[in-house]
Amino acid sequence: MRTIVSLPGDGIGKTVLPEAIRVLEAVGFQANYVHGDIGWDYWITEGNALPQRTIDLLEEHKIGLFGAITSKPKDEAAKELSPDLQGKGYVYFSPIVGLRQHFNLDICIRPCKAFTGNPLNFIRKDASGGFEEPKVDSVIFRQNTEGMYGGIEWTNPPKQVRDALETHPKMKNFAHVPSEDLAISTRIVSRNACKRIIRSAFEYAKKHGYKNVTVCEKPNVLRETSGMMLGEAKKIAEEYSGIDLWDTNIDAQMMWLTKNPENYGVLVSENMFGDIISDGFAGLVGGLGFACSANIGDTVSVFEPTHGSAPKYETLDPSIVNPIAMVLSACMMLDHLGEIEKSDKIKVAIAEVIKEGKVRTYDMMKLRGGADAISKGACTTQEMTDAIIARLK
Repeated sequence: MRTIVSLPGDGIGKTVLPEAIRVLEAVGFQANYVHGDIGWDYWITEGNALPQRTIDLLEEHKIGLFGAITSKPKDEAAKELSPDLQGKGYVYFSPIVGLRQHFNLDICIRPCKAFTGNPLNFIRKDASGGFEEPKVDSVIFRQNTEGMYGGIEWTNPPKQVRDALETHPKMKNFAHVPSEDLAISTRIVSRNACKRIIRSAFEYAKKHGYKNVTVCEKPNVLRETSGMMLGEAKKIAEEYSGIDLWDTNIDAQMMWLTKNPENYGVLVSENMFGDIISDGFAGLVGGLGFACSANIGDTVSVFEPTHGSAPKYETLDPSIVNPIAMVLSACMMLDHLGEIEKSDKIKVAIAEVIKEGKVRTYDMMKLRGGADAISKGACTTQEMTDAIIARLK
């Protein structure tokens, strides 16, 4: 029997992950689940939000199902350390970013597909003054380990770093700025990583019948990094007849996705741009309560909803948060493991619950989150899971 590393993390991750496991068990997926320590509690008590013991578990079992994480700015994170760890040089790093980099989970896949009947789906006016609901079915491939999220940055850069940067003529614009007043973040992409994410996007489009792959970058300004992404895409596209290569600038894409989102199939971007564009498309299909993702490496893979930990909702009893993104992430895990039939059954069950419209979480009812949402007709987290499971039976 397969073993899955269960990584609930922080906040509502502890709520939605058990719900996804309930659905997996109901559909007949048999696995052992072992708990992995990760998140804010371990930062506070150990100075490490990603303990080595959790890395070892993933190294052994290869598959992780992850809930959500809390991340805070450097200074705020340092203040929350246990008193005995204060001032000892501990620096907070996001544990999910740490997992991606440690295991080279460089392929991030984020499907954004609208469910019929979801009241949160994007609509627009048509030419006659009425309204239409475009069919949004897009998949974002985000390079997951490099770019702006590579973590190579400084405040008050050391002399050798500044000296190296000043060999570039553009640094003359900052010559008058003291180093202690400089904060520098790098955007680094490598050719092999570009090739890998772009080829993965084209292979996905080929397998699932998408007619276009869009490189969403900014090569007119970021001439080297975005330029490399686009250049490699042009070469790889020649191998895939019948799939068009498009390219859009990230800023323009954020406009186009609310004008004609139905035109876009697979999109591929560097780390930060992929993060931006996937949240943009998620907003068209109901928001982060429906946004799932996969982090794929050569040997280890981790599946997670893209929503945050939402700590303000963690202590609500009963819970009101939407578990669908977590359940869809579990479906992506099933797909990855070759359990396509079980994954499809769950997705059909979710689609039927949404289309029927009798059971809706507070976000689907466009209510403000809070304890009174249930009295206004919203279902609980567990009731949404129950409705999905009932459809499976």
